[in-house]
Amino acid sequence: MNGPRRIRVKICGMTRLADARCAAEAGVDALGFIFYAKSPRAIEPPAARAIIAELPPFVDAVGVFVDEALQRVAEIATSCRLDYVQLHGAESADYCRRLATLIPCCRLLKAVRVGDQTTAGEVAPYQDCIQAYLLDTYQKRAVGGTGLTFDWALIDRLQLSKPFLLAGGLDVDNIAAALATVWPYGVDANSGLEDAPGHKNHDLVRRFIAAVRAFEAA
Repeated sequence: MNGPRRIRVKICGMTRLADARCAAEAGVDALGFIFYAKSPRAIEPPAARAIIAELPPFVDAVGVFVDEALQRVAEIATSCRLDYVQLHGAESADYCRRLATLIPCCRLLKAVRVGDQTTAGEVAPYQDCIQAYLLDTYQKRAVGGTGLTFDWALIDRLQLSKPFLLAGGLDVDNIAAALATVWPYGVDANSGLEDAPGHKNHDLVRRFIAAVRAFEAA
C-alpha cells in the first residue's frame, strides 16, 4: 500500500443513459464505451455520443477499441468527444504513437491481459507513449469482459513505470480484497455490475463505488 490516495473508478460497457446517470451520481470518475462489434456490450458512435453529451463535468468518457484502424479511432474519438482511448487489442507501441498525433487532446490507455506468461518486456515499449495501463485477465479466446480475476501477485514482475487501472472480474464481493492487495491508481468494473451484458445493476454500481470510497477512508 502506498498510503492514502483517491482511487479512480471506471465502469465500462455503458449502453444506456440511465446507467450512466446512476454511475455519475454515485461518484464514478470515468465511463467506458466499447466500440468493438464483437463485444456483447458494443455501442454505436451516435448512441455513445448522445450519452456522453449528458454526462456531468469531471466524468470522463473512455472509448474502448480492439485492433481498429487508426483513422476510425480518431474519427470516433473526435465525434464522440472522448477524453481517453483504451486500446484493448494487440496494438503496437508504434500504433499508439501514431494515434497520439491524430488525437492530441485524447489520452491513451493500453490494456494488458495478464497471465502466467506475461513479462515486463511485453509492456515496456508502451511506457513512453501512453498515460496508463489497464490490467485485465488473460484468456486465450477473449480480449476482455471475461468476469474472471487474475493473480494480482503477477503485477509486480511487470515493472510498470506508469499508473495502472486494475480490471478483470471486479465486483462488490472482491473489490476490498483487491485494493488491499494491489492499491492501484484506479479500478475498472464491467460484467460484475450487470444484470445482463450492457445493462448495469444500479444497486451494484452504487455499492461498488461506495466500497472503494470506504476502503480509502479506512
